[in-house]
Amino acid sequence: MSKENKIKPSDILSAEKLLGISYSKAEREQMVENLEGQILSAKIRRGVILTNESPMASKFDPRLPGFQMPSGSHVKTTVKRKPIPKTDEDIAFASILDQGNWIKRGLITSRRLTEIYLDRIKRFQDKLECFATVTKDEALAEADAMDSLTRANVNLGPLHGIPYGLKDLFDTKGITTGWGAEPYRKRVPSNDATIVKKLRASGAVMLGKTTLGALAYNDIWYGGRTKNPWNINEGSSGSSAGSASATAAGLCSFAIGTETLGSITSPSQRCGTTGLRPTFGRVSRAGGMALCWSLDKVGPICRYTEDTGIVLSILNGYDENDLCSIHAPFKFDTSKGIKDLVVGYLPNAFKGGATNVDHAALKAARSLGVKIKKVDIEDLPYMSLINILYAEAAAAFEHLTLSGKDDTLTWQDDGAWPNTFRKARFLSAVDHVQLDRLRYLVMKALDEVFSKIDILIGPFDTGPMLVASNFTGHPCLHLRAGFLKLASRGAASLGDGKLNTGEAGAGREFTVPHGISLWGRLFEEETILNFGMALEKVLNVNKRRPSL
Repeated sequence: MSKENKIKPSDILSAEKLLGISYSKAEREQMVENLEGQILSAKIRRGVILTNESPMASKFDPRLPGFQMPSGSHVKTTVKRKPIPKTDEDIAFASILDQGNWIKRGLITSRRLTEIYLDRIKRFQDKLECFATVTKDEALAEADAMDSLTRANVNLGPLHGIPYGLKDLFDTKGITTGWGAEPYRKRVPSNDATIVKKLRASGAVMLGKTTLGALAYNDIWYGGRTKNPWNINEGSSGSSAGSASATAAGLCSFAIGTETLGSITSPSQRCGTTGLRPTFGRVSRAGGMALCWSLDKVGPICRYTEDTGIVLSILNGYDENDLCSIHAPFKFDTSKGIKDLVVGYLPNAFKGGATNVDHAALKAARSLGVKIKKVDIEDLPYMSLINILYAEAAAAFEHLTLSGKDDTLTWQDDGAWPNTFRKARFLSAVDHVQLDRLRYLVMKALDEVFSKIDILIGPFDTGPMLVASNFTGHPCLHLRAGFLKLASRGAASLGDGKLNTGEAGAGREFTVPHGISLWGRLFEEETILNFGMALEKVLNVNKRRPSL
């Protein structure tokens, strides 16, 4: 180390302010030489190229000691033989189950259904900016292949011939996967992600790649800003911005999203879709962009609760290519009753900022004949856990920070990734280990809550649940519960600690959807799905469509 760059005790004194600690003069003098060695070691390590595909050796497992995995693996749904609607729009907004039944009965072809969606994409894409890439030719070819099987009396299951949108952070062989970010906009993978293979094997037809906020945050990407179809003056929230926007606007039957900290539930809240964030480890992330190895989760975004269960049944499964993947059966029987369920809520969540829609949802839950119970959760510094996300995300994209290529990202606000990645370089490794230990306490706290109840119901930003349940890996179903009149909202910001879907500004008000969240026990998605279906039916607000 040159004389100019040599560490001095005064440098350590300045650094103490960044870490919130204090040392004596003698302690600083003693550290100088050892610190130079630490810095050299770090610089040498940076010489090793670690791509986004390089995982962490340590891995998160949401299961506490003594956890018993639920048994049974089957899907049972009830399909009603409905007549096919007369209009293309009604067909486009129909459920996956109905569309699949019409295809199976020969009332519509997969190609015709695909053409309906491609036409709607053509009409509304410029307004919504929800697709990064539209794969028209490939989609029609896949649809024709499904129709050939149908004519041969071969059906691949409930997604046979069903068109969908894929969040543009999953690799698709020969098709651009740009992660919403300028440095990667010309990135073309040579292989398919695991879930892409699963969906293709199930007969699903990929319409294209839906947008995401750059590097899986917010709704701003290299092509613009994805809009909320209920109010195109505001963004659709993120990061599964395009998946929620396209599904809400009837541009696909369903879409695939991911969540690290709200990226399925937040755009579902804003766009009025039904988003299912599965238990951590249930769905493979292999071939998907890594943002935070211990937090990233993959799930469906649909218009109906039952549809999310259908899609999850296809996505579910262990994958050796994902180090955090867990062998877990998936059971979803729509005929299973809900009368014996105990549904809890946090009283504080329904005070203050709770809306009339939130209270109506709780009232609707009571009407279903389940036991409603007040619960509390241990008082812990849950928000501190976000520093784990900062550290892992900054590590995943270290090369952008060190190379200066972070400057090429469109979104450069205080709470945007470039600034967050830079700040994360000053996080303490010791504090990081302590945060991991805190995370274990949080796992025990939520385990205690769910030892008393089957489901927790509450607003999207209920107490600590958005943060806590993402870090513990618990599943969450977010569904439309009603409508509010709100002025256009801004973006959520990790930097500002605003983890909801943004704050309404002044000006003209728009009628927009508002949802309710259901959290469940680890690997017990069936419970929140069945209750969600019952709640969806009594609320009866999910069939309303945005006016584009």
